[in-house]
Amino acid sequence: MKMLSVVIAAVALFGGVQLFHDGSGESAADEVAPSNSYRLVANGDEGKCAVTRGASVSDDLSLLTVGPNCRRLLLGIERAKFWREEQDGTVAFSANGVDPIVTFAVADGDGYESYAPAAPLLSLAATGDVKPAD
Repeated sequence: MKMLSVVIAAVALFGGVQLFHDGSGESAADEVAPSNSYRLVANGDEGKCAVTRGASVSDDLSLLTVGPNCRRLLLGIERAKFWREEQDGTVAFSANGVDPIVTFAVADGDGYESYAPAAPLLSLAATGDVKPAD
């Protein structure tokens, strides 16, 4: 009877490990982290630049780095130092962590589209191949 208990415990342990590894040999903890590199594009590819979401400052606030030529897309965006993500999925860039310079809503598909200010229309999409000088 004692041997049966040991076998059942071993099977349960093995099954639990397989559940967390999903049977693929990869741990559920090894999931790919969201991208921190983004491409900001104005009005259907009229201009673009690189944006990088940095270290987290608080639960909904992260540091932000905008590429040097982002100013051509939206005057004042070069002052943005913070990325704020709200619970509804909207994202705002700001200089002080509070007052938005530009605000984005989740777009159809991947990324975000700006809604404030109303013009120019900006899209923000994750990418792994944009260099900070873009």
